[in-house]
Amino acid sequence: MLFNSLDFAIFLPIVFLLYWAIGGKQIRWQNILIVCASYLFYGWWDWRFLILIVFSSFLDFSIGQLLTKQLVPSKRKLLLWSSILVNLGFLGFFKYYNFFLDNFVNAFSFFGMEINANSLNIILPVGISFYTFQTLSYTIDVYKRKLEPTKDIVAFMAFVSFFPQLVAGPIERATNLLPQFTKVRKFDYSKSVDGLRQILWGLFKKVVIADNCAEYANIIFNNSAEYSGSTLVLGAVFFAFQIYGDFSGYSDIAIGTSRLFGFNLKQNFAFPYFSRDIGEFWRRWHISLSTWFRDYLYIPLGGSRGSLLVKIRNVFIIFIVSGFWHGANWTFIAWGALNALYFLPLFIRNKNRQNLDVVAENRFLPSFKEFLAISSTFGLTVFAWIFFRAENIGHAFDYIGQIFSKSLFRFPAFKKDELIGPLLILIVVFLLIEWLGRGQQYALERLGLNQPKIVRYAFYYAIVISIFWFKGSSQQFIYFQF
Repeated sequence: MLFNSLDFAIFLPIVFLLYWAIGGKQIRWQNILIVCASYLFYGWWDWRFLILIVFSSFLDFSIGQLLTKQLVPSKRKLLLWSSILVNLGFLGFFKYYNFFLDNFVNAFSFFGMEINANSLNIILPVGISFYTFQTLSYTIDVYKRKLEPTKDIVAFMAFVSFFPQLVAGPIERATNLLPQFTKVRKFDYSKSVDGLRQILWGLFKKVVIADNCAEYANIIFNNSAEYSGSTLVLGAVFFAFQIYGDFSGYSDIAIGTSRLFGFNLKQNFAFPYFSRDIGEFWRRWHISLSTWFRDYLYIPLGGSRGSLLVKIRNVFIIFIVSGFWHGANWTFIAWGALNALYFLPLFIRNKNRQNLDVVAENRFLPSFKEFLAISSTFGLTVFAWIFFRAENIGHAFDYIGQIFSKSLFRFPAFKKDELIGPLLILIVVFLLIEWLGRGQQYALERLGLNQPKIVRYAFYYAIVISIFWFKGSSQQFIYFQF
């Protein structure tokens, strides 16, 4: 079920009304409704996928119960690794089996040894990377005694399957989200209005920005040999806005929807394209995944402790694993490795945390130095996105090679130039609104609240009209494939 579909437009109000009709004190019945609604939402794609999420929920709930009773360190570690291996085993099979098999066969073929091995026609369960990491964080935190395991199986299943963020995050920690399922939730009108405002902005990002940019990005990347270098540059820029509008738009809708039910999810994007260096970009992009890898991989590896070589190793591991998490393709590994190379100069000079404030805080315009820093960081990010979007490594290098040719100095040409002007204007308007709201959790959180009511509502209606007027051809959310 897509957030930008008629199905969801019918599903959400029904669940919302039933949820609050139950009453805030009936926590267990509200949680049961959330579980049922979440399983319906998830099973809308393919009911068979429900088997995995139910099994994963029961597995980690049971291991959490056993961990609290088990005092022997070796047995506690065995329980932890049982959860890790089973969960990552499912993820590895569905997501990476064919990748490893094909590369294994190719490696032996390189040395003249032919191996007959058939790939499997495996359907990747939607959102498996997200809920797998969510349940793993629960088990790891219980093992480390950072969290008391819950005895409420319904609350735990609701935590794992919570439909707003089930399919594409944010990846919530049990320490933040799980306790919210055990507390009384009271309807808060202002919180719900704020949620609707964030949903509206998320839909604008997805339907107007991402879907329109996707049309051009797909045409250019799929036919890159036919376009000039200047056009390919614009294709990469369009993809940069596509993936940001698509994924941050999903996160905004998820967080806003959660507020309608009295839940608070963590911010997942903090205006990353206004970053002044790559370190700041990665603190602002897909925050829930970056912090997950930091806490459960980077720090256990030693983090920033040890020799310089150990530190560099850890940086490369975290970025390459992050790239590989996105998909079974060498392009994602190359994308992760390239971002590690971007990050290393800052890391080695201990300047990776120099930009912790909001850019141009309390000023309308950035300084010239800030503008150059934002532009150069955005340029590096767009270049890296080429690897992320390319079909394979060869395609990525061909694309880049075509950019750095004489055709780079031609005027960009499109086969659909009747729409390019309005799209560029929409992107500029989008960036302006994001810039004005860059100090908030999302762009519309407080933007215009001091204006008269008629001005605010005229602004909201303008966004609604633009969603219907300028919507692009419907595209599936990019991160569903991860």
